[in-house]
Amino acid sequence: MSKEQVLIVEDDADIREGVRILLESEDYCVQEAENGRAGLELLNDKTDLVILDVMMPGMSGLRTCEEIRKTSNVPVLFLTAKAQESDKLIGLMAGGDDYLPKPFSYAELLGRVKALLRRYKVYMGSASSDAKKQEPYLEMEGVRIHESFNEVYVNGVEKDMSDIEYHILLLMMQHPRKIFSAQNLYESVWEEPYFYSCNGTVMVHIRKLRVKIEKDPKNPRYIKTVWGKGYKFDAGNS
Repeated sequence: MSKEQVLIVEDDADIREGVRILLESEDYCVQEAENGRAGLELLNDKTDLVILDVMMPGMSGLRTCEEIRKTSNVPVLFLTAKAQESDKLIGLMAGGDDYLPKPFSYAELLGRVKALLRRYKVYMGSASSDAKKQEPYLEMEGVRIHESFNEVYVNGVEKDMSDIEYHILLLMMQHPRKIFSAQNLYESVWEEPYFYSCNGTVMVHIRKLRVKIEKDPKNPRYIKTVWGKGYKFDAGNS
């Protein structure tokens, strides 16, 4: 079984070394880059996770993530000295999947790495070939989604989804017309304890999903807001 590959893009050599030593001790294969452009050159279809610093000279982490999203849906974990909720939302809007403020503990970093990789393997096409051969799909009202890896079509057109976006959509399509509160979605998808500040994180990803699957995101047909309660996937029998 091949090792999972993690790319660290961080301009601080000490942080890069510490994270590399930690991950290698857990049997991950690690590549390092000191800036965004070097990281983009190392990124390939074997990369399973990118750990990306936000504040870097030259190409910022946010810009680097936007470039990554043009060619790959690999999970991106942002590291940053900025800990404001607004900064976190900006990172998520740029295409990031998770966000860890500095200074951080290695235990927390490792926990987030494992959670992102676990979801990526299950939901992004890295599951066993036997599961793929069965091709299990859910299809409702023109939206077609694979139940084992990240493959989504809307009216026959394939849509690029990040790991988090795919997981949210899959959960909602598995339970059509069920109303999911922000807490339901956060604890099911992120697999972390919910706090009120997480509402913004959920809203950002719902907004991004609507842009990708709705004809008119301001008047959603599929993912509807139930005011005061949460969100639901409308399968057409409202």
